Amino acid sequence: MEKETARIEGFSDGVFAIAITLLVLDLRIPATENNEPQTLVHSLLTQWPSFLAFSLSFFSIFIMWVNHHKMFKQIYRRNTLLMFANGLILFLATCISYPTALLARYYGTPSATAAVAVYTGLFVLINLAFNLLWSTASRNRKLLRPAISDAAVRKIGRNYQYGLPVHLSAFLLSFCWAGGALILCVALWTYWAFTSGRLDLPDEKPVNVP
Repeated sequence: MEKETARIEGFSDGVFAIAITLLVLDLRIPATENNEPQTLVHSLLTQWPSFLAFSLSFFSIFIMWVNHHKMFKQIYRRNTLLMFANGLILFLATCISYPTALLARYYGTPSATAAVAVYTGLFVLINLAFNLLWSTASRNRKLLRPAISDAAVRKIGRNYQYGLPVHLSAFLLSFCWAGGALILCVALWTYWAFTSGRLDLPDEKPVNVP
């Protein structure tokens, strides 16, 4: 079967690239009153929330792109609902730079809980969008790779379902422990990073029904 999703994948790769590039715009050269190295080092250290926010968001978008790429290895055809579900993921990916800036500005302040709540809340929506995309693709098996098995479809679906309760827990935890909420998100992203190979399904020969 000829793959129909090449343009969707190419456009998506471009959006992910732009989203990940936008993050660096929030990193600023510190303004110091003198040229003493100690002053510069101190100014850099005070910007640690910016470096933390940038690192978290960079790797989160990267992991999103990896999983999106692996998902589309199994999606061969497209319909209107699939394209809009994919568009929702891209919209949310481009939104990440805003809560990243909030996290950089307010983490370490009394407003940290609100900033982390916005940050983790966005990832709840992103996880829902990924589940919507796979649900749309797998509901109509005509959109998937012909050789994919029912077990493989369920396996991929489970991989994305784990994220919703974890991100939702991180969102609720952010109101009382901002640092713990971020640790929970990092733990999930680390799990996804190390288990993304499970989405590399072996080629399966289609069953010929007489």
